[in-house]
Amino acid sequence: MHDHDEPGHAEGGHAHDHTAGANAKMLGWALALTATYLVAEVVGAFLFNSLALLSDAGHMLTDVAGLVIALMAIRIGTRAPDDKRTFGYRRFEILAAAFNALMLFAVAIYVLIEAIGRFRSPEPVQSTGMMVIAIIGLLVNLASMRILMSGKDASLNVKGAYLEVWADMIGSIGVIAGALVIRFTGWTLVDPIVAIGIGLWVLPRTWVLLRDTINVLLEGVPGGLRLFEIRKAIEAVPGVSGVHDLHVWSMSTDEVNCTVHVEIGDPVESDNVRAAVQAMLGDRFAIEHCTIQTEAEPCEEADHLHP
Repeated sequence: MHDHDEPGHAEGGHAHDHTAGANAKMLGWALALTATYLVAEVVGAFLFNSLALLSDAGHMLTDVAGLVIALMAIRIGTRAPDDKRTFGYRRFEILAAAFNALMLFAVAIYVLIEAIGRFRSPEPVQSTGMMVIAIIGLLVNLASMRILMSGKDASLNVKGAYLEVWADMIGSIGVIAGALVIRFTGWTLVDPIVAIGIGLWVLPRTWVLLRDTINVLLEGVPGGLRLFEIRKAIEAVPGVSGVHDLHVWSMSTDEVNCTVHVEIGDPVESDNVRAAVQAMLGDRFAIEHCTIQTEAEPCEEADHLHP
């Protein structure tokens, strides 16, 4: 005897649309601020003949590209499932987050390489203009971070954009500090030292973002959940005599899916057992979308187990 239980997507779909709309609005404001400052920074770099500002402008360009991609990901991610992509386009948001992480890696490595070059051949820096532009950049980054902060924990896509802006904020502080040192001491080597510090600060946090996105793409168990705990919880539901073929994965940052085969002693109680398992998974583990197959006796493929 086999039964299946799949809750509807109506409520979850509306909630996702609302969240996606809020995230899109946040990203749109951050994009407008960042793109405006990018233009100002490029102009300032040529006006003050500052390679440091031009290099930072390159970092800002990746931010703008990342924000555009993140915004596109939300627009595409809200498309309804179709006959070709039955799960919809939610994973596009995860792909965008992974792309942003890779861009951050590339920029951080570029900065480190550029800094090593500066040690070998230091270049003169116009500290006053450099500091003014960096202060404006700091204010823009702080405003963008404030806009994105409320959505960074609920979306890897927004988190990727937030980390890019955050990295620029740290960069702006470093540039300001370096400009002050150069202005009062003339020690230009502080510029590459600050650059190396920024790169080493950004890389570990970028790795965490990339690791999380890879886990989603590989359909790994979401962070914070333990498969053995879920298995024990299902086995503890009254009427359940065995559990196998348990799979838990994320479609995106806010949707956890589950499939499981549940063995029961009394076939008559299958509906009640399924309902109890479904309620328990939602209450204890926030798993709202689960396909539960009940079996009156161990199936013939019981030896094909998945931990």
